[in-house]
Amino acid sequence: MDLNLQRDVAIKVLREDWIDDATFRTNFLLEARAAANLSHPNIVTIFDFGHDANRIFIVMEYIQGTDLKTLIRRKNHFDVQTAVSVMIKICQGVGYAHRAGLIHCDLKPQNILITTDGSAKITDFGISRALAAVHPDERSEIVWGSPQYFSPEQARGEAPSPASDVYALGVIFYEMLTGEPPFQANDSAAMAELHIHKPAPSARQLNPDVPAELDQIILKVLSKEASARYRTADQLGRILTTLTQERAGQPATFPPLPLQSPSEPHATATMAMAPPPSPEVDWLAVGLGLAAFLALGGLLPTWLWVCLLYPSCPINAG
Repeated sequence: MDLNLQRDVAIKVLREDWIDDATFRTNFLLEARAAANLSHPNIVTIFDFGHDANRIFIVMEYIQGTDLKTLIRRKNHFDVQTAVSVMIKICQGVGYAHRAGLIHCDLKPQNILITTDGSAKITDFGISRALAAVHPDERSEIVWGSPQYFSPEQARGEAPSPASDVYALGVIFYEMLTGEPPFQANDSAAMAELHIHKPAPSARQLNPDVPAELDQIILKVLSKEASARYRTADQLGRILTTLTQERAGQPATFPPLPLQSPSEPHATATMAMAPPPSPEVDWLAVGLGLAAFLALGGLLPTWLWVCLLYPSCPINAG
């Protein structure tokens, strides 16, 4: 209970050794401030953040529910209708962040909370980019995100774009429908090779209930080249909404895009405020990807795997 706010809150405390890295502290505060400006029903609200002498913390909205990874393990897999409904909600939250100038960089089922009323809430915006400064003298060796869910470009150490988040959503969607992620390996390097080179498998082969049209959408989302995917989560969400309405025999109407936006622009150099994506040329994706690339200094990466919030990253999904 937050005595000032008079409400239940969740407090996330990051690893204690990160408090000694001044660059990480600075980047964390910038990223947390930008994430705190997000106000959307499918994003966990940040109330406060900061650090004391011993720890870095985030105070956020308390969610009554369960993380998506746990639900997948319990259910084995979701039915198609529920999976599509949940994914549309996730896309609405991530799409709002994209239009506000934020890329998540580490979308995974553990970072998505499903409330008791079936809503989806995304958490941990901005932490991945702050982690890229944990070893500032080795910045060219940083890989953004968690190996099981990051995109081929992230696996190569390249800066992420909104299309990178879309790829992660594809991995999550595949796992929701089949009970397992599309790629599994025993270590991070092997996982990266699969993301970069191995064609994505068909979800329909593991779950015959997946319609052929939906299977093709997932395969497109899991394309190796970012330009071959839907460029933002908004676009993916609208495609899924259209498919749902067509299969139900309803007119293909789209939910309105939220008009609200953060009260101030993103504070770091990795992102900049941008208009909603164009249906033809997604300048948001182009601009954010270029900005993030420049923020990395254009350096070619080798390998250093960053696994968020966990000292060791399990590669095989349970």
